[in-house]
Amino acid sequence: MLKVKSLIKEVRKRERGKRSAMASSGWYIISTILFFQLLLVGVRGARSYYPLPRKLNVNKKQPLQTSRPYNIAHRGSNGEIPEETTAAYLRAIEEGADFIETDILSSKDGVLICFHDVILDDTTDVANYTKFANRKRTYEVQGFNITGYFVVDFTLEELKSLRVKQRYPFRDQQYNWKFSIITFEEFISLGLDANRTVGIYPEIKNPVFINQHVKWADGKRFEDKFVETLKKYGYKGSYMSQDWLDKPLFIQSFAPTSLIYISNLTDSPKILLIDGVTMPTQDTNQSYWEITSDSYLQFIRNYVVGIGPWKDTIVPVVNNYLKPPSDLVARAHAHKLQVSLIAMRSLENGTISIS
Repeated sequence: MLKVKSLIKEVRKRERGKRSAMASSGWYIISTILFFQLLLVGVRGARSYYPLPRKLNVNKKQPLQTSRPYNIAHRGSNGEIPEETTAAYLRAIEEGADFIETDILSSKDGVLICFHDVILDDTTDVANYTKFANRKRTYEVQGFNITGYFVVDFTLEELKSLRVKQRYPFRDQQYNWKFSIITFEEFISLGLDANRTVGIYPEIKNPVFINQHVKWADGKRFEDKFVETLKKYGYKGSYMSQDWLDKPLFIQSFAPTSLIYISNLTDSPKILLIDGVTMPTQDTNQSYWEITSDSYLQFIRNYVVGIGPWKDTIVPVVNNYLKPPSDLVARAHAHKLQVSLIAMRSLENGTISIS
């Protein structure tokens, strides 16, 4: 098990990688003091706590295996460690994940972060801060009114001051409140600095909602900032190209229009996520049956390399019994689309669910 002490050692090693650059600016001593205060005492700030990627020679790394299905660490090793944290991703890499998966949202000041929910309530200590008591809002998200502390109402500095916990009470609670929310760039650094080739699998999360509530000074969209960040670190190339093999990437979204828009910005492979049979698409309000029809699969394959359906659309469950599988996988393959299930998760009774 990855212990907190081991994580601190790893973070110290990564921090040393920035030492020479920081020392020249006179900030190294100050930042080192702040770093250990932040990590051990709990004082939090807004700067990036982990160095951005080092210039590593990718040719010396063990390449990504491509001869079997990919092992994708959904939100990191979140059955053991709170989801979408540095520790969860380091643990997933240690366990052999081919890809680390994350959800990308934006702070109020336009910094892309790794966090699953549009509200902070379920997995952070935001409710413990009296200074944030007046931040609770009610917004419409995908046709539903939701009340809570929304990510888009907090700056990066404020988000970094929070600590996260396990989503489910039946999981290991010993790492609650030890880790903070990380940025998209910090997430990228974890993949690029691994000692072997590790791909990234980011989801552009709730793009309609983010574009409604976050405005960038240059007039660009959430999708623009998302792709700019990927290009900044050299992510490019169509599926199985040499560029892609050097820095493997899949871009995923439940919003078809976002994927179509992004296809004009990058040729990196994309995955259309598909929710349950009762959930329409969040941007085009299309039904499950429409977006899984043969005509739509033929259309969307011009923009994506695969689909990521929810498990019950592949193997239906009725009264806790598995029913015969649907033909969705076969039809997707007939249209030359890959199929990627979203995740396998631990349940309260110790069983594993694909979801």
